[in-house]
Amino acid sequence: MPNNQMPHNLDAEAALLGCLIMDEEVQADILEGLREEDFYRESHRIILAAMKQIFADRKTVDTVTLTDELTREGMLERAGGIQSISDLATVTPSAANYKQYLDIVRRDSINRALIRASQDIVENCRKGPEERDAISYAEKLVYDISKKEDKNNLTGLADGEAITEVIRKFEEIDRDPNAFRGVETGFTRLDQITHGLQKGNLVIIAARPGMGKTSLAMNIVEHACLVRDQVAAVFSLEMPRTEIVQRLLCAHAEVSMEKALSGNLVVQEWKNLLLADKKLRQSKIFIDDSSSITPAEILSKCRRLASQEGRLDLVMIDYIQLMESGERKGGGELNRQQEIASITRFLKIMAKELNVPVIALSQLRRIQTKEPQLSDLRESGAIEQDADIVMFINRPEVTATQDELAKGTVTKGAADLVIAKHRNGSLGRIQLRFIGETTKFIDVEDQGRPSEEPIFTHKNKPAGGDGEEIPFE
Repeated sequence: MPNNQMPHNLDAEAALLGCLIMDEEVQADILEGLREEDFYRESHRIILAAMKQIFADRKTVDTVTLTDELTREGMLERAGGIQSISDLATVTPSAANYKQYLDIVRRDSINRALIRASQDIVENCRKGPEERDAISYAEKLVYDISKKEDKNNLTGLADGEAITEVIRKFEEIDRDPNAFRGVETGFTRLDQITHGLQKGNLVIIAARPGMGKTSLAMNIVEHACLVRDQVAAVFSLEMPRTEIVQRLLCAHAEVSMEKALSGNLVVQEWKNLLLADKKLRQSKIFIDDSSSITPAEILSKCRRLASQEGRLDLVMIDYIQLMESGERKGGGELNRQQEIASITRFLKIMAKELNVPVIALSQLRRIQTKEPQLSDLRESGAIEQDADIVMFINRPEVTATQDELAKGTVTKGAADLVIAKHRNGSLGRIQLRFIGETTKFIDVEDQGRPSEEPIFTHKNKPAGGDGEEIPFE
């Protein structure tokens, strides 16, 4: 094959098409998964398209139905004519070898796709884009090819493989309750309900502005990295890196940020800060404060971090409504609801691919009831639908009236963490205390309502015992 020619094997393509004509079981096994671009020769692409149409019409693919479909579409001559269709079945030695033919066809198809992507990458680089944009563009093209080839077939349970794996998991948990524990948050009751934040889960922490969602998320990152020695990637689209570090430092040292900023620290507080400084320097917290970033860029950076560190345990994003999807629809911009839906869907796919929990923060609508509800999520119901866990922060003192504050009916610093959706577990309400001066949430030792579930309206009441909710209108 000449060096400038795209990889292909016309004999393998013809043999695979012949197998499809000869054997109905082969049609059912591979026809829907084949793409026209998998074939190099135009006539073979036309024949495959006709086969897929016949199969979609629930008819058997053979030389008669194939010739009829191509004639009806006016494509018979471009497909090589009647003789070419007849030859496909006669020149194929046996349908038994279809998997070998399929492997050859797909190998060449992937190589052609990679060559085209490489050419696009070269052309894009010639335009002189920014380093970040050039790398993101290249990685996305290669990732898209990889994603197309990542297909899992429907498989039965007769072989017992999946069942054995689940039983083995239960046995390991029976021997060690912490065997499959996820990333611990540092909040006792939350870790009991979730068994730690699980790999592949998209966790939404939502609240109105000023409720402390960034503080809560960073408290979780702090515990994971400074207490459990795990690796976390933090993407802050709102706060600069120095402000995030300032919060981390004061929270871990349990030093008042207000006193630190006003120069009123005592000797012991300086000692605490220096100890926290040392701990932070040794930690594996990686912060990106790019104000404009897409999910694809986040995935790209997380892949590199996981490769660099040999692991990645947690991703935190602050926050969804500040992100851009980087996608277009029909040549135009997506509306904001479509864009948020695209972002949350990508974040869920990212969590699954990286095999880590992804914490994404989200704003709530300003007009809401005292108790946050799933319908209060801003801009898109897709946030709720794509998330494995949705948690709301409710601090009564922030929304209390002057009368309630005057009467002392609201406890200062009291906070509820409301688990409104939990795909793989129970719902609930967790009592916390917020210490504003150190921007830190802490456990309340006496959990007065350990099993109390959140209040729901008819719009977001759980549909069943699995923690799934009915999507709001």
